[in-house]
Amino acid sequence: MTPAPTLSTARLVLRGPQKRDLAAFTAWATQSARMEFVGGKVSARDAWRGFIAGIGHWNWHGYGFFTVTEKTTGMATGRVGILNHIDWPQPELAWHMFDGFEGKSYAFEAACAVREWAGRSLGLAPLISLIAPSNTRSLALATRLGAMEERRDTVDGEKVIIMRHLRYDDPRATAQAAGAIT
Repeated sequence: MTPAPTLSTARLVLRGPQKRDLAAFTAWATQSARMEFVGGKVSARDAWRGFIAGIGHWNWHGYGFFTVTEKTTGMATGRVGILNHIDWPQPELAWHMFDGFEGKSYAFEAACAVREWAGRSLGLAPLISLIAPSNTRSLALATRLGAMEERRDTVDGEKVIIMRHLRYDDPRATAQAAGAIT
């Protein structure tokens, strides 16, 4: 089994998924309006399958979604990590924050840490993000991270904008990471 490392930022701890994270993930997957951007709300059974698949992703690829937690409370606030599903064009830097934790720059902070880890520890080329054209919040985050639109495509039957991220060692990425990673 490939254990996820633990990454730390100024306000967050990013760690591998644990059983105790299932309830927060299930609430998000079954109830959040933002699920419209990732295929729609699912049943609790499908949320469980998705959660377990995320653990399997770590074992298959050696990377996956980190559970993002607040340092002060330990509460799970969302997931940020690297995905590479079958028929994906290449590894993707992906994120979703659970309801009540948006607008705090947690996704930005966590994405900076994951981008740094992916480049430095895994040697991955600049990552992409696959974003639904109507997902203005994710497009804004990708832009804030320095990503640029590379092309538009259809992936898994969904229209997406493929945003190309900065290399982890690009001076702009380094400056962003310096402000986020402790």
